[in-house]
Amino acid sequence: MRVFRGYSRPVPAPVALAIGNFDGVHLGHAALIGRLVDVAGQRGVVPTVLSFEPHPREFFAPESAPARLSTFREKLELLADSGIAQAMICPFNRAFAALSAEQFIEAVLVRGLQVRHLVIGDDFRFGKGRGGDFAMLQAAGARHGFTVEAMGSVVVDGERVSSSGVRRALADGDMAHAAKLLGRPYMMDGQVVHGQKLGRQLGFATANLRIKHNPLPMTGVFAVEVAGLGDQALPGVANLGIRPTVGGTRPLLEVHLFDFDRDIYGAHISVRFVHKLRDEQRFPNFDALKAQIAADAAAARAFFKR
Repeated sequence: MRVFRGYSRPVPAPVALAIGNFDGVHLGHAALIGRLVDVAGQRGVVPTVLSFEPHPREFFAPESAPARLSTFREKLELLADSGIAQAMICPFNRAFAALSAEQFIEAVLVRGLQVRHLVIGDDFRFGKGRGGDFAMLQAAGARHGFTVEAMGSVVVDGERVSSSGVRRALADGDMAHAAKLLGRPYMMDGQVVHGQKLGRQLGFATANLRIKHNPLPMTGVFAVEVAGLGDQALPGVANLGIRPTVGGTRPLLEVHLFDFDRDIYGAHISVRFVHKLRDEQRFPNFDALKAQIAADAAAARAFFKR
């Protein structure tokens, strides 16, 4: 997938476009993207997304911005897997936030992206003060030669699929419900890095991943599956959090793979969270921590056997 930073230079060919933050790339996003890819194929144009970095809510109210479900890299990988051929990422700064709806249409959609067809969510608003809407886009399309369609919400078991709904499920420890809204297990990607080797001392060697999600959408101990180390996903148990027993302060994902003994430092892996075992907690000493890790590993093995 080609990635363009900003809109100052136009993309090389006309596009069919979807606009959004696409945090988590859930089933609602997947429906919109699926429609976009179909239209792009029919019209012979490039299926493209326009997104923003940082998230507008992080720009306007960083202290109350929601936890990100996916990092920038994870989001791009998920979009590429969905059939998106290119992405334009606009830096969301004061200048961009000050663009009126009319300026956004002229500078970004028409000159920057050469839009031929636009697919948006049914609640999409844009421009300074959220002044632009579907009717404005339709009128602009009539002037500039592009068409616009709005996608309705995707509903699963009576619930509108949304990023906030996924966040609630993760915070509640309901991995099955999060997976239902996402269309797959929730996952985090990262490179395996050297740690303090405390896992080896406790009898449970771990693959350590530095996590860029801040704040974390969830913490705790989980039964996980790890992709990226062979043809099959590998089962294991993972702790996601700051490790209060050992005085940790930075988010870390520690994964113990069952019946596995390979050097994988530097590997880029994907960790799928399939079941929550318990919350992260502080233990009085290493012996208590070691005993709990053994219990967690046994519980995760039992989960996979079921």
